[in-house]
Amino acid sequence: MTFFQLMRRNACRKRFRATLLMFSVGIAFLIYALTASFLGGSQGAAGASDNLLGVFNKSGRGLPLPFAYLNRIAADGDVAAVAYTARMRGFVEVEKNVVMTSAVDPRSIAAANGDELGLTSALIAALEEGRDRVLVGRALAEAQAWLVGQRISVTSQLIKADGSRDWSFVIAGIFEGANASTDTYFMLARYDTINAARARDKDTVDAFVVRPRQGVSPGVLAARIDALFANSAAQTRTQSEKQFLEAFLRQFADVGLIVSLVVGAAFVTILMITVNTMLSAVRERSFEIGVMKVLGFSQGRIMTLVLGETLFIFATGGAGGLLLARLATLLIGPEFGLAFSLSVLLKSVAILAGLGLLTGLLPALNAMRLPIVNAFRTR
Repeated sequence: MTFFQLMRRNACRKRFRATLLMFSVGIAFLIYALTASFLGGSQGAAGASDNLLGVFNKSGRGLPLPFAYLNRIAADGDVAAVAYTARMRGFVEVEKNVVMTSAVDPRSIAAANGDELGLTSALIAALEEGRDRVLVGRALAEAQAWLVGQRISVTSQLIKADGSRDWSFVIAGIFEGANASTDTYFMLARYDTINAARARDKDTVDAFVVRPRQGVSPGVLAARIDALFANSAAQTRTQSEKQFLEAFLRQFADVGLIVSLVVGAAFVTILMITVNTMLSAVRERSFEIGVMKVLGFSQGRIMTLVLGETLFIFATGGAGGLLLARLATLLIGPEFGLAFSLSVLLKSVAILAGLGLLTGLLPALNAMRLPIVNAFRTR
């Protein structure tokens, strides 16, 4: 029998107990992986950019800004590119099926934010082919089962000049986003089409998207942009994409703190349960440990054996929890913005190994220090 086989058989000696431990560890890592995937996904701020700036109305992000601000922002020498967007909220078929449309200038948005969104020259050309063309994000397209060339109808809160709320578009292409954490649950439409057809707020935008030049501090540029309109009727507040998402999430709760508390509580509970269980397991096998020492097992091998048993339990349970988390991110739907990335996996493995070693340390030390005479007395 190899050392690994001995370790595995000792860990699974009482199968029901081992199964419960593995199940508990799996649930803890399922919770951790899902919450970490949320923070790393499009609904969190972990993947947001510190270098991309958004210029909003200081009185409220739902209030418009004059389109004329565009030229004043673009005139700043530290601005590499500037785009604008007008947001249109609506639904498809039923009111619960909400979709968001950003009305943009194709060339401007490609220059300012094209790399993050995955806007290729072919997609931009497709958007410019017709006034009713739209580009749909991959997450939204998969959620709605939309295909390129399909005509869709969106019922919006934005009223058209003819009194209608129905907006008809043709899907010209699907943009993928730079990575899994990029939000692609929305559409890009042409600003000139939306602006010409809407009944109110013509020649206004909801936000400007600004990319600073290389080496320019985003914070310094943001302050300078706000100073341009300090005495205007519509003052501005400029924030990075990361700051905006963090502020938005804090309106509901401190997501990072909640995640830390929930995951911390789960891990502390698992730590206490596993330590207590492994201490009991070592006490039950005191006589066997004494026999192993008589047969020539060193203290180091005894300690390694007990640590290996704990790591085996954590590895098996943790792998199951991470696998379930991965499946959940694939099945739950892209609209939740879950991104089970490589960084989430690596952090999970590191925590798993750390907890396994920490949990098994005290039982392993007890087994290593157990005198042979005391071990034989337990018989």
